[in-house]
Amino acid sequence: MRNIGFLLLMSLVISCSNRSGSETKTVVYSADWESLAAVNEEPEWFKDAKLGIYFHWGVYTVPAFGTEWYPRWMHFVDRVEYAHHLENYGHPSEFAYHDFVPMFGAEHFDPAAWADLFQKAGARFAGPVAEHHDGFSMWDSDITPWNAKDKGPKRDICGELAEELRKRDMKLITTFHHARNLQRFDTATYEHISVLNDMERSTSWASHYPYFQGMAPASDDPELKYLYGNMEEEQWLEEVWLGKINEVLDKYHPDIIWFDGWLDSIPESYRMRMAADYYNKAEAGNQEVVIVRKQNDLPLEMSVDDHEKTRMNYIGEKYWMTDETISTGSWSYTTDLKIKSSTEILHILIDIVSKNGVLLLNVSPRADGVIPEEQQRVLLELGEWLSSYGEAIYGTRPWHTYGEGPTKEPESESGNRDAFLKLRYSKADFRYTQSGSTIYAVQLGAPSPGEEILLESFASASLSGPLNIVDVSVLGSEEEIGWSLENEGLHLKAPLEVVNETALVYMINTH
Repeated sequence: MRNIGFLLLMSLVISCSNRSGSETKTVVYSADWESLAAVNEEPEWFKDAKLGIYFHWGVYTVPAFGTEWYPRWMHFVDRVEYAHHLENYGHPSEFAYHDFVPMFGAEHFDPAAWADLFQKAGARFAGPVAEHHDGFSMWDSDITPWNAKDKGPKRDICGELAEELRKRDMKLITTFHHARNLQRFDTATYEHISVLNDMERSTSWASHYPYFQGMAPASDDPELKYLYGNMEEEQWLEEVWLGKINEVLDKYHPDIIWFDGWLDSIPESYRMRMAADYYNKAEAGNQEVVIVRKQNDLPLEMSVDDHEKTRMNYIGEKYWMTDETISTGSWSYTTDLKIKSSTEILHILIDIVSKNGVLLLNVSPRADGVIPEEQQRVLLELGEWLSSYGEAIYGTRPWHTYGEGPTKEPESESGNRDAFLKLRYSKADFRYTQSGSTIYAVQLGAPSPGEEILLESFASASLSGPLNIVDVSVLGSEEEIGWSLENEGLHLKAPLEVVNETALVYMINTH
């Protein structure tokens, strides 16, 4: 009914607009894929942005153990999370996940400082995991009592950060992972599933919380059901899944909404309603917005594809996104979290941009609202490079090839995540971008002083036609470098002085 009412309202707006003589026309999308295919799913600002930052931060950061899936695994006797919980908090039937909520204080959360950090890191959009699988909302919600304004921090995390980001002309992203939150099992159906191994558990279960009698996820308490999703499916779909998304849209007007997997467990009619609600509200507010999906859950005619911890090994015809984390393990903060180097993050970004992609980088704040120093250092080092050489990244488009060199990426499949994690680039690897008549060749490492370099992507046989190069220079250096365009490619002589040890940018101006 809410969707129908909104469409009627939009029709009235159009009617009034026409009667007033205005030439402004508001498009209204109906809740079907054919209508939604007419949206512009990849607006120019999104194509230009290249880098966004989000964060896994919630109640699950209180135990700071294992991963952000602690709320699930703490219930299984064969898991390390269970042993940790038993030793530190007691049996899960006595100390449940919701007992962590008062301990999630966020007392040092400073939205202005966070927005400053994200901006200095070079991000053009940022925002929170609005809700993870655990059912705790990181905004001021009227739907669920389990939200950051009413419990835990008692602050509107999403709203406060959104305000600070927009003061800095940054776009807002909110991500939704709550498709798994519905309790889809009962004791009878759960018995045979409880013997599955870890891989089968993680891939076959449609519910985040286990249904074990005597534990909180099986409770029919009227308040707890909003955290653990233990309610009738029809109520949950309408009030919780779709209701929460629309609540965030109405209160904060995000520029991007991103969905974790398992949307295939949401009926198609609800997915279509969600998309129509979002695009219609954006149209009414003269806002260009983006929906990002995973795992083939939404048509690409109206959404952008996401590759979690992987990326394309060719230039995508459409824009795409990789969500990657600053750590090598958990997405959320844990006491043993290992952090990637800024060099690794930068090279991932450059590779993605060369192939028509956008990077969504995750950071992992502590429960008290502090982004650890090591993570801040990586972000600031990334931003330092972008502040000097960002013209090779922002606003660019792919060249005729993404690059060359010995390092090859595997197929963009979830089973290859470990292979992507182990990838390391060297000065023998180059990635290309283009802006207007300028081609940028980014060398993923520092060449030896005066080193002779041949870029074979400029070979006559590789080009579609003649290329007239006017000059070649190195960003950040006033030194003139030698170059010549031959049939076999572009010959360069690296600068005699080291300009940047992480990635060197050659600017190739053509006419």
